[in-house]
Amino acid sequence: MPKIKHIAISTQDVDKTAKYYIEVFGMKEIARVDSPGATGYYLSDGDLNLAILNFKNDQVAGVERGKSYSGIHHIGFQVESLDAMAEKMAEAGSPRRDDINEALGVGQGPRHGGNVEVKYSGPDGVILDVSETGWVGTSGLGD
Repeated sequence: MPKIKHIAISTQDVDKTAKYYIEVFGMKEIARVDSPGATGYYLSDGDLNLAILNFKNDQVAGVERGKSYSGIHHIGFQVESLDAMAEKMAEAGSPRRDDINEALGVGQGPRHGGNVEVKYSGPDGVILDVSETGWVGTSGLGD
């Protein structure tokens, strides 16, 4: 069964937002992010990865929100099979967000280490992120 393992918050002040979640909820800093698409932090409670991100361009953020958006950006589910999930998403009318996938350089295909994610549109404009490998600081599907 898929499990929520990742939530990403888009913010204009990554340091202030990360500090809040660390001090108030006791989350641990797992890694810092400084990629071509975003800067920020990965935090974890040992089971869930919370990304605190400041997107560098509208394409990576998704044009409907853009890089200046603040709030929950996407929710990530760890799944057993990207192929099976692609079929379920298509049946549910959830299209792949190839605009975001291409801007991030992610998607289904050969695994070259690290996390491979695929973004989709969910109900109510929520961006959904599916992964077979999970996120840094999270437990596995069987845990």
